[in-house]
Amino acid sequence: MLKRWRIARQNRAIVELLYQALVAMTRQPKLYESCGIADTFAGRFEALGLHVFLFLRRCRGEAALEPVSRDVVDRFVLDVDSSIRELGIGYQAVPRRMRKLAGVFYERVRVYDEAFEAADPRSALKAALAGRAVEATVPEDAVDELATYMLAMNERLAAVPVADILSGTLDPREPNQGD
Repeated sequence: MLKRWRIARQNRAIVELLYQALVAMTRQPKLYESCGIADTFAGRFEALGLHVFLFLRRCRGEAALEPVSRDVVDRFVLDVDSSIRELGIGYQAVPRRMRKLAGVFYERVRVYDEAFEAADPRSALKAALAGRAVEATVPEDAVDELATYMLAMNERLAAVPVADILSGTLDPREPNQGD
């Protein structure tokens, strides 16, 4: 029983490391300054949501990563719930607000996933991002920069070995480093 407790505690620590790495990615000033994401609660939710989406995309098809990806999504939901409460949303309104935000997140996952699978992912991502992660009035070059960022981050996360993710890191190894 003690061994099971240690494993569960270690898994929580790994999930926390992964989640905090995703949060750190959302704190890049360029996302808000040049990629058109609003520096508001809703904008930060969008920035974090697209990084969680990219993480889920990386984990897809890897049986070893499925439990970790579910735990990271659970951690995301807990963080959003906590943030809503800190904003002062009434206790009884939190579940309704969380259902709405969960629906928004999963709608984004579906739309962004379709964009990545399109014949021209960059154009499809630009269309998917406009009016979702960024306001429809944001200049097209900012939306293009965000789409470029997402494509590059997708490649970056794809380069992270499964073993590294399972140890709590999202930094890809340098090409000259061995496995």
